[in-house]
Amino acid sequence: MKYSIFSLFQQAFRDQKDWTPAWRDPEPKLEYDIVLIGGGGHGLATAYYLAKEHGLKNVAVLEKGYIGGGSVGRNTTIVRSNYQEPGNIPFYELSLKLWEGLEQDFNYNAMMSQRGVLNLYHSDSQRDEYARRGNAMAMHGVPGELLDRDGVRALVPFLDFNNGRFPIQGGLLQKRGGTARHDAVAWGFARGADSRGVDILQNTEAKQIRIENGHVIGVETNRGFIKTKKIGIVAAGNTTRVAETAGLRLPIESYVLQAFVSEAIKPLIPCVVTFGAGHFYISQSDKGGLVFGASLDFYTSYAARGNLPGVEDTIEEAMAIMPNISRIRLLRHWGGIMDMSMDGSPIIDKTDIGGLYLNCGWCYGGFKATPGSGFCFAHLIAKDETHPAAKALRLNRFETGHVIDESGTGAQPNLH
Repeated sequence: MKYSIFSLFQQAFRDQKDWTPAWRDPEPKLEYDIVLIGGGGHGLATAYYLAKEHGLKNVAVLEKGYIGGGSVGRNTTIVRSNYQEPGNIPFYELSLKLWEGLEQDFNYNAMMSQRGVLNLYHSDSQRDEYARRGNAMAMHGVPGELLDRDGVRALVPFLDFNNGRFPIQGGLLQKRGGTARHDAVAWGFARGADSRGVDILQNTEAKQIRIENGHVIGVETNRGFIKTKKIGIVAAGNTTRVAETAGLRLPIESYVLQAFVSEAIKPLIPCVVTFGAGHFYISQSDKGGLVFGASLDFYTSYAARGNLPGVEDTIEEAMAIMPNISRIRLLRHWGGIMDMSMDGSPIIDKTDIGGLYLNCGWCYGGFKATPGSGFCFAHLIAKDETHPAAKALRLNRFETGHVIDESGTGAQPNLH
């Protein structure tokens, strides 16, 4: 069923009784051409683009829980491409361009809102750093605007500009950045992939990747063995556990990142705002709640729940720039599992095992990369060659020394 204003009117006159499920709940087949382990945003996007761009429809997506229940539904919804390193800018700009036409592409309302992303700076040295980032973006055709103090005040006058420790001196603004509804993105990709013949297998956990003569032959699941010649590992914070079943050790570690939502208030924040003296970021949802987060909980974990020191650190950073929200009630907070690479940048590559492909290490950038990740990973799996936009995201960069040290905040807590 195609969603449109006409289908809404049609269903209104039919008492909303003829809506069909957004995607099927099929039984696993004995064999697929491609199996993707991980039904989060990246896995679903990969399946969607495998079918749409490459005509590969005999594909299964294995999700151990339910669609939207992992990190894709546990983030702070920010979309941007204001990166600095040459290895990252082309990829994230490709992803942002896909975001800009995504809802029309997969016929689903992902609530994409290009309200802008503002990165604050608080010192002369940080201003120079953001000027370098803006210039690097411009060299790749990505527009950005360096604002002075008055420019920031005109956009977000409610901030604490005279904070004694962290006075706001200006900011770098990317107007094309913004937010999207995280779970709707997962649902849209799931519906789009399913409509093209992909099997989405919920409550199906990958137990063991089976290999013979250096090539994958299938995957053992809690619902039986599934035969295949190609497997894509796209399991976010659980990547290390899945890769271990194939005998792989990867340069990533899993950490918890907490996200928060406040009670609904009147419209206050017109864009996404980030705190330059820490790692705090905040926006306002369409329902009025403030959505925000900060840095990792600095202990390795596979558990999607945070700790109180992380909550305290986040609230302290919020008060440093927005003391006016101090009396707003916090409704809920949760944790998502982050697969942190050693250099803070992602990995999209094939492994030394024939037919085994890897998509991981997204660190803080996973949600904003969703369409670009799926597009490039689908290209890699279908053609067995790296997409030009992801050529710097190879796994062997840790062997050759060509790391992409975007922010110096990989898996090492002492660097944050």
